[in-house]
Amino acid sequence: MAKKTDPAPPARQRIAENVRRFRLARDLSQEKLAELADFHRTYVSQVERCITNISIDGLERLAGALDVDVGTLLEVPPPKKERR
Repeated sequence: MAKKTDPAPPARQRIAENVRRFRLARDLSQEKLAELADFHRTYVSQVERCITNISIDGLERLAGALDVDVGTLLEVPPPKKERR
């Protein structure tokens, strides 16, 4: 029997998870990422918490600051590892 797969999370949630994942992997604070992308410091927090809709231009600025392709921020993030 085929295993049922979970549907992909909504785009806003994927972006939020990917921005946070790449930011932490690069050891950047939200404030530093905002500075690199030329955003207000609270905006990155709002994006990561799915509070605000980000424009394509804004997504491109975050991708540039994180040194990833803009499409990468829309990909389904890998499953989260369980903490022990």
